[in-house]
Amino acid sequence: MQDVAPQDYRDTMACVGAAVNIVTTDGSAGHAGFTASAICSVTDDPPTLLICINRGSSAYSSVTRNEVVCVNVLSARHEPLSRLFGGKVPAEERFAAAAWSTLVTGAPVLADCSAAFDCRIADIVNVGTHDVLFCRVVALQRSGCTDNLIYFGRAYHTVGVTDPAEAGPESALDAS
Repeated sequence: MQDVAPQDYRDTMACVGAAVNIVTTDGSAGHAGFTASAICSVTDDPPTLLICINRGSSAYSSVTRNEVVCVNVLSARHEPLSRLFGGKVPAEERFAAAAWSTLVTGAPVLADCSAAFDCRIADIVNVGTHDVLFCRVVALQRSGCTDNLIYFGRAYHTVGVTDPAEAGPESALDAS
């Protein structure tokens, strides 16, 4: 069996659209955050997400030692913030660029994110250069956002309605 070259794999993965999120943490190991698209639901009973994090990430130590994260789902207006959290900008500057609150775990929740999943890390599996975090969801927050920021073809895109007036009343969500 022939191995798949890493660059070929990355080029093919660029054909897969993914939601853009900012994953945050806070606790005794400090606060940190990073932009991530490698996040998905595992099960709803118990509510569990998986998050992939590169062990070379500046946020890695804080995330794994704090054992809590919040997945903040981004909308179109958050593209600059996504770029900030995806770069080599110090954590203090990243967090200063937006308003934050907390839910149950104390991990930062982006004030105007589309949705937030506040989690405790339940298990970690080592795979290649990354760790896969299995995260038990302990609190949720939703807004009335009607669009999401997507990464596809190595570029940002928006899906949904960017003007809430065009969405109609059925798209409004109550905050949890």
